[in-house]
Amino acid sequence: MRMLVLVADLGSISAAARAEQISQPSASRRIKVLEEQLRLELVDRRTRGAELTVHGRMVTDWSRGVVDAADTLVGGARALTAQATETVNIGASQTVAESLVPTWLAEFRRRGEWPQVQLRVTNSQGVIAALRAREIDLGFIESPDVPRDLRSVPVGRDRLVLVVSPLHRLACCRRPLSARELDELPLATREGGSGTRETLQRAMGATMSPPAIELHSNTAVKVAVSGGEYAAVLSELTVRQELRDGRLIEVPLADLDLTRSLHAIWRSGTRIRGSAGDFLALAAPSPGPEPAVGPGVAHDEV
Repeated sequence: MRMLVLVADLGSISAAARAEQISQPSASRRIKVLEEQLRLELVDRRTRGAELTVHGRMVTDWSRGVVDAADTLVGGARALTAQATETVNIGASQTVAESLVPTWLAEFRRRGEWPQVQLRVTNSQGVIAALRAREIDLGFIESPDVPRDLRSVPVGRDRLVLVVSPLHRLACCRRPLSARELDELPLATREGGSGTRETLQRAMGATMSPPAIELHSNTAVKVAVSGGEYAAVLSELTVRQELRDGRLIEVPLADLDLTRSLHAIWRSGTRIRGSAGDFLALAAPSPGPEPAVGPGVAHDEV
């Protein structure tokens, strides 16, 4: 797929081969293997140079996302396993770990940072507990509130969405559901202590009914929803691909504020220095000359 994208961008198989520092026959074989696997003709070899077929242009557009994702995966994995004397211990809630941390890790490596990154993935309360126990240096959470004994800085915005399977009776619903109607649905939710669950409970209020099923990962919730029996309220970040390809359907909601900030957190009085500070600066870049830290965070603590 990378070779196909290069052919599209550079205009010929020979130019793509030079970019990858391989021979032209090797480049041609790679394109041929992809065509055989997909059972499609992607490149018209009868013209001068290399002209993509209609199918080739479509597959190229799809391939770009896959190639970018592969680069993120490889870069992030190398950052996690890099040989170094320094180790950065980071904890992240599941939504942040699944949706944002891989990109940060890949960028961390691209910038020439080589410390080994130890990543602990748990729910938001687990990240807070690990930080207080000094088991990690830096945490990332999605809870609506940051404890007063910790420092924080926003690293992004997110919103929760109600999703159902295409088999669910609400899959064709275009009318926004009220909070009462949402409360009457059999919901699959994350466990207590997760930022997603806390955000939903805050929006719904103290009278929120118990969920029909409680699960300990976003993936498990999505699998439960795919059967068609349950609905779920999950981070838009975690379901964007399923919404894009139609495996899940978003049902609109009325009169509920399900937006939230995602935060980096660290122990009060602790200066985030060295590679941990570099990672924090990457995740929460400053919009101006002053560091983008939360209220009450001293300049020299970042």
